[in-house]
Amino acid sequence: MNAPPTFESFLLFEGEKKITIEKDTKVPNAAIFTVNKEDHTLGNMIRAQLLKDPKVLFAGYKIPHPLEHKFLLRVQTTPEYSPQEAFTNAITDLISELSLLEERFKEAVRDRQECPD
Repeated sequence: MNAPPTFESFLLFEGEKKITIEKDTKVPNAAIFTVNKEDHTLGNMIRAQLLKDPKVLFAGYKIPHPLEHKFLLRVQTTPEYSPQEAFTNAITDLISELSLLEERFKEAVRDRQECPD
């Protein structure tokens, strides 16, 4: 079979970075982030979070090939706001939202255990 070994889908090898940033030369105030060892789950979450920011003009991602475990995220922002700032803020906001979701889930499970039906 032509598929790569399964461990390659989540292990970073020596010298391999999790995220690389490249300026987009075709569009002003834009950048392309390459996120290694991730898939649609994280790509779509970050894209959606970026689009909530009013200073982000465009955010989109793509998976270059099904056998490559990475996605490319293109971000364009207003002139006074850098794509790196937008990306960092989106990740920080996502971490906060997911922490809140985890807390509420644990509370619901705890409440459910205290008074079962």
